[in-house]
Order: sequence, then structure tokens, then C-alpha cells
Amino acid sequence: MTELLSDQRIDEALQGLPEWRRAGDAIERSAELASFPQAIEVVNRVAERAEAANHHPDIDIRWRTVTFRLSTHSHGGITEKDIALAGEIDDVITDV
Repeated sequence: MTELLSDQRIDEALQGLPEWRRAGDAIERSAELASFPQAIEVVNRVAERAEAANHHPDIDIRWRTVTFRLSTHSHGGITEKDIALAGEIDDVITDV
């Protein structure tokens, strides 16, 4: 069963995810891509991974800047699912 993470565990996890920051009951990061099509490519790749994990981020696209926000809404906060998907999102952004 998925459990909410303690503040300490979230802080530890964010040390390994330097582009991410805590935002209340979520974690988030923004990435500025080289172009709008590249931003959309990142979103599409993240969508595939999110669908496979059955865990979906909130996504905001502003021209070539994409912001991802992760929270396990069914649990009301941050879980290991969010930490894992954050790492997947980082991989996608790095690979583009």
C-alpha cells in the first residue's frame, strides 16, 4: 500500500533530485527546453511513462517552459510514486 512520506524522507529524496522542490503537498520542477516542439516532445514522453506507471503529473506548458507537479492525490500528499516519477521525468528531460 502507498503511504505518505515523512518530511525527513521527502527532504532526503529531494537531495537526489536537485531540480525538484517541495511545494506544499507536492513536488515540482520546471524545465526550459530549446523550442516549443521540444517541450511538447518531453510532455509526450513523460505521458507515456506516467501512463505505464498509472501515476500522472500535473503539467503546465508555457511556450518552451514545462512545469511538472507531482502529488499522490488519492493520498493527499507525496508518496514514493511521486519520487519515482520525478526521477523518470528527469531522465526524459536529460535525454531530449
